[in-house]
Amino acid sequence: MKRLTCIIVDDEPVARKVLREFVDQVPFLELVGEFESAIKAKSFIDLNLTDLMFLDIEMPKLSGLEYLNTANGDLPLVIITTAYPKYAIDGYALDIIDYLLKPIAFKRFLKAVQKCKDYKDLKELATGHVPPSYLFIKGDKRLEKVELVDILYAESLGNYVKVVTPKKEIITYLTLKSIEEQLPSADFIKIHQSFVVNFSKIEFIEGNQVRIKNQSLPISRNFRQKLISRVEKQLLKR
Repeated sequence: MKRLTCIIVDDEPVARKVLREFVDQVPFLELVGEFESAIKAKSFIDLNLTDLMFLDIEMPKLSGLEYLNTANGDLPLVIITTAYPKYAIDGYALDIIDYLLKPIAFKRFLKAVQKCKDYKDLKELATGHVPPSYLFIKGDKRLEKVELVDILYAESLGNYVKVVTPKKEIITYLTLKSIEEQLPSADFIKIHQSFVVNFSKIEFIEGNQVRIKNQSLPISRNFRQKLISRVEKQLLKR
């Protein structure tokens, strides 16, 4: 099942906790970040692919509506989460997907996120978009076809990226962000500013490292919670 990556933007810890618990109960959602301000969320969105944002309105320095009004470039789908019904008209004028009033019931939350999933599915169907099973990567004087399932990880090398498979390594003149944008988020996850890995290829996680095909790769503090949240969704429990 294709997952929707999502972030929570709310200055109240309790509100973030409620939404986090709701997200954990929905199989097609993957939480990739939590932020207490719209300013911090903007910095994350500028660098990371994000499908959906749960956005509070009344926050210090920059409100949710101010952020939406001043945002440049593409934004994720937006579900407003607020205790104030008076902003609903302004919110829908900014093309939000839904408007949830606190305290939010899980049944209402589920209806909103299902609407987001249906929207994404219909958009892909309308554009005829079928996720590819491979990429062509420009290596040393030639274009090499690489099956996505064969990619172990991609590593940033300054202005270059090294794409590693069980049989070969390809060094290409690209940024890690550009590679990440073309890899399906349901299969690949960023664990460090310099590493994007194929989640299914992780053999084990120990301390602040993951092991993939006898290679230990670092997990940075900024991406650890995202990785652990993904693992917990597939963790064998008692």
